[in-house]
Amino acid sequence: MKRIIGGRPPPASAEVQFLTVGEESEGQRLDNFLIRLLKGVPKTHVYRIIRSGEVRLNKGRAAADSRVALGDIVRVPPVRVSEAPAEKAERPAPAREFPVLFEDDAMLAIDKPAGVAVHGGSGVSFGVIEQLRQARPAARFLELVHRLDRETSGILLLAKKRSALTRLQDQFRERETGKTYLALVTGAWPANKKVVDQPLHKYLQADGERRVRVVARDDPDGMRAITLVKVQESLPASPGEGGGGGTPGFSLLEVTIKTGRTHQIRVHLASAGHPIAGDDKYGDFELNKALARQGLRRMFLHAWRLQFDHPATGERIALQAPLPAELQKFTDHVRAHPSPVRPDRL
Repeated sequence: MKRIIGGRPPPASAEVQFLTVGEESEGQRLDNFLIRLLKGVPKTHVYRIIRSGEVRLNKGRAAADSRVALGDIVRVPPVRVSEAPAEKAERPAPAREFPVLFEDDAMLAIDKPAGVAVHGGSGVSFGVIEQLRQARPAARFLELVHRLDRETSGILLLAKKRSALTRLQDQFRERETGKTYLALVTGAWPANKKVVDQPLHKYLQADGERRVRVVARDDPDGMRAITLVKVQESLPASPGEGGGGGTPGFSLLEVTIKTGRTHQIRVHLASAGHPIAGDDKYGDFELNKALARQGLRRMFLHAWRLQFDHPATGERIALQAPLPAELQKFTDHVRAHPSPVRPDRL
């Protein structure tokens, strides 16, 4: 066994390694910590050993998005470098900038498009962070503050200093930020249902894909999750449709999350009987096919507003990302053709 204190380990080892987190790595996600240290080890293998429990954080299992702290001990199983020739090694991410909502010396806020992962891994070669690092080679420090699902668009924060990263992540952890999303769901969301307070549990399907479900309050594996819902607009049926006229075919919701659980909004809304339009994991799959023919080819979930204290000045910052063109176009289409969209009628 090897214990490596505050240094860079060899890229591969036939022995178990115990790595001690130093100041330069404090606050990083576990997956990023390992990917940076285990040079030459494929990202897919890094995620595999995390999911399998072979990687241990302070002797316990940990998720890829766990944050490492100064002095933490990370157990890494024997790993080996890919035997592919150097010229066939993983190519660097293409350089790409994204629409900037706010930027200064401490931080950067961008409007992430749908379909782009925030980081590489789990079958994705690269994401926003890798592309931005390539586009900004002079940047000494650039790290994700939080995450958005690949198919979710909207506000994403990145830190340009270690101190900013720590302070912003503390705000997210202590629920001192205000995060509001726009979601279009099927059916009429009850105006009096303003709070969804249901525990969530992450699990893996037989094929290894991650899923989340609502569990009972006394479930030992359940994590409390609180979602606040406000109806911004009801999109009604035409008088001759829906068996009564005026019954909304969709509801445009303002969704504020008080906890940041994986897939929280998607699962909470679907569990209430109103899945997000276009959601390919928890939605109405037949309806999604019909919606795609009407122009909605992605999940209608957008990180719309974000409030937080500036990590250097303490000033309260309020950001807003406009609804993407493809989502705005679809809502305009529904308003112009206000009948419920049903697969058997398209």
